[in-house]
Amino acid sequence: MIAFPLAVVKGLLSTLGERRFLLEEFSVGCEEDQFDNLEKHTQWGIDVLEKFIKFVKERTEIELSYAKQLRNLSKKYQPKKNSKEEEEYRYTSARAFLATLNEMNDYAGQHEVISENMTSLITGELTRYVQELKQERKSHFHDGRKAQQHIETCWKQLEASKRRFERDCKEADRAQQYFEKMDADINVTKADVEKARQQAQLRHQMAEDSKAEYSSTLQKFNSEQHDHYYTHIPHIFQKIQEMEERRIVRIGESMKTFAEVDRQVIPIIGKCLDEITKAAESIDHKNDSQLVIEAFKSGFEPPGDVDFEDFTQPMKRTVSESSLSNSRADGKSEPKFGGKSKGKLWPFIKKNKPPPPPPASASPSAVPNGPQSPKQQKEPLSHRFNEFMTSKPKIHCFRSLKRGLSLKLGAGPEDFSNLPPEQRRKKLQQKVDELNRDIQKEMDQRDALTKMKDVYIKNPQMGDAASVDHRLAELGQNIEKLRLEVQKFEGWLAEVEGRLSMRSEARRQSGLYEAQNPSAVNSCAQDRESPDGSYTEEQSQETEMKVPATDFDDEFDDEEPLPTIGTCKALYTFEGQNEGTISVAEGEMLYVIEEDKGDGWTRIRRNEDEEGYVPTSYVEVYLDKNAKDVYKSLEKI
Repeated sequence: MIAFPLAVVKGLLSTLGERRFLLEEFSVGCEEDQFDNLEKHTQWGIDVLEKFIKFVKERTEIELSYAKQLRNLSKKYQPKKNSKEEEEYRYTSARAFLATLNEMNDYAGQHEVISENMTSLITGELTRYVQELKQERKSHFHDGRKAQQHIETCWKQLEASKRRFERDCKEADRAQQYFEKMDADINVTKADVEKARQQAQLRHQMAEDSKAEYSSTLQKFNSEQHDHYYTHIPHIFQKIQEMEERRIVRIGESMKTFAEVDRQVIPIIGKCLDEITKAAESIDHKNDSQLVIEAFKSGFEPPGDVDFEDFTQPMKRTVSESSLSNSRADGKSEPKFGGKSKGKLWPFIKKNKPPPPPPASASPSAVPNGPQSPKQQKEPLSHRFNEFMTSKPKIHCFRSLKRGLSLKLGAGPEDFSNLPPEQRRKKLQQKVDELNRDIQKEMDQRDALTKMKDVYIKNPQMGDAASVDHRLAELGQNIEKLRLEVQKFEGWLAEVEGRLSMRSEARRQSGLYEAQNPSAVNSCAQDRESPDGSYTEEQSQETEMKVPATDFDDEFDDEEPLPTIGTCKALYTFEGQNEGTISVAEGEMLYVIEEDKGDGWTRIRRNEDEEGYVPTSYVEVYLDKNAKDVYKSLEKI
């Protein structure tokens, strides 16, 4: 009866143990595979998140670089302070360009906003989330590994209990077989049989105890296994799944934020572009053209018609002593100078005195095509009569001749007399406004110091009232000097404005006069030519204006003589009888102070008091190389 149950139990245990072992080994192996797969997948998810963070970082760097380049571009083309470019921005087209530059600066600012928002809302947040995600993932897989180790430990305990039970059963079986063998043997003593029976009972008791222990361990393992596969592992897998889903949701939200950051600045960028369009539409070509006209309007009168010169007639005519021509020559013995006439050149007139060819004989006056002196010019009678009616005392002066080079040397007159009338008026008005602003600044400083002095008088502990007296005196002197300057420039301004009003009146009257006497008007234009054939500012309406000689003396003394640029030798004798010319003798050596500019006249100097123009073909010029280079460089200024 004892052997049967033991054999049955032994067979059952062997069969069930093998099946259980195979089942558990399969479950544990599958579980380990799943943990490995989940671990790889979650690590891939973190890598994707970090890749997106890196992508956003590079995008922010691109936005910052683009914004920086836009700002540098806008700054590069901004007008420099206190430069000529600032004056150009009075035109609507230039102001529109300036507005475009400013809007591009704001446009760059929006790209900086994109970079800042992406850095704070995406890069920073995702970086912190990745760190938290790594910690959470590590914790979940640690719990899974721990549960896996626990079930493996329980399984090992079950295996040990089962092997012990199996061993005890085998020992009990051998003891039972030995007892039966001893009991059947008649040669064995009773004591030996009893001993074998006791040993068999002991082994059977040990097998029963092992069975009970194995049964208890098996029940415990089954309970742990059930909890492991139905509670702990599903719970861990659920947490891993939730963690992965949160990661997926988070990366999706970050992508939405990536788009929203751009979308938020689109209205502001649109406004910038609208402002650029508005600035472009504000360009007024008519206004810009009018500004150019106002800026460069000279105020000169157009020249009269040029008379026909008949070269078929002998150039040198015998003129009677009683003719009007003689009276004109006598009248020209006095140098022509109108007190405030500055000898401006008409800007578009062509030179009508070409350089004369060198004479073929020793007497230049015998050559038909020789240079024309003032008394050799053929002038109509109407011209003679008009000049006779409008003649006025004139003073020989080289101020108008010196003015061009003196400006190139940077010594412009203080009253801007070198400029055309309209330009001169604008410059004088600007100077008056500038001086008035300076006066206002000085007065503001004086008022502030006066208030400070009153405070010091009322509160001596705050400061000494006498300490500001010296500064107040200086400010008073400065204000007085500036007021004198304002009066001086206002006087010049009033003079110019008076001339312009007179000139406009003269143009209105000259229209009627030209319609009635066209020949006389054409002849009068000849009288306003300088020795080089240029048109001057002097007008017939200004003939009655008399200026004291002191005005001329002061202005003449202030001018520096022109530098010499070489020497010349007179090839022929020339009698300079026209205004601005100088007589020279054949073989005479003189200084050259102005080279021929293509009109056939060269300006020379004999001494400090004698200088003028001679025909270029009458002299042989030796220019100093260094002086010539300086002169050319000055002409380019």
